[in-house]
Amino acid sequence: MIDRTLVFVLGHENFKTLGSGRTDAMVSANHAAFELFIDEPIDEKEFVNSFNENLPFDVRVTKIEQVDEHFNIIQTPKIKEYVYFFCFGEKPHPFTAPLLAWYPQELDLALMQQGARLFEGEHDFVNYCKRPNENTKTLRNVHKSEIKKNELITANFFPQKSYAYHVHGAGFMRNQIRIMMGELIRLGRHQTTLNEIKTSLKQLIEGRNIDVAPATGLHLHRIDFNKDIK
Repeated sequence: MIDRTLVFVLGHENFKTLGSGRTDAMVSANHAAFELFIDEPIDEKEFVNSFNENLPFDVRVTKIEQVDEHFNIIQTPKIKEYVYFFCFGEKPHPFTAPLLAWYPQELDLALMQQGARLFEGEHDFVNYCKRPNENTKTLRNVHKSEIKKNELITANFFPQKSYAYHVHGAGFMRNQIRIMMGELIRLGRHQTTLNEIKTSLKQLIEGRNIDVAPATGLHLHRIDFNKDIK
């Protein structure tokens, strides 16, 4: 979709793009980035205006920045902040469906908040990756993992109470955050314990139940290059 629009805007195919990473289908992105390689200079203001006019309605360019030849959007150190929005209890308005996940059962939110903190730091997340292979690097460092009241996205059709699970890190494996969220939901239902989560971060547990939270609640909230998210 990005490349097709660029062909129309630039009037040629003599360019290359690199994305900063992938997300699962149906995951929203409040902030994403890609690197554009072209041979000739462009009028940045005119380019952004034309690009936005021709992109699909649900995609908008907010900023363009020139980088030097040493910058590589994939290899340059960066921190990604994901947020998983959810609510529980009474069923919310159907308009919320693309934005947050709903769980009908009452959840022990205080226990979930304790559990979220267990993911912080460097751990072996082999139990939190869907179908890892022998080359998958499962040792990952989660800089922040916390659940708090949702104050990021609101609307008059949102439930009175909704929550946001914030996760910061340099990189995540396939379905990792959705599996972490699924485990926290199990904790909130008292289907697992804090000690079991601690154990799951130390070694592979064969035959372990894995709950992958719905993709619609997950949002790539922000990408920061060369600096920590505060």
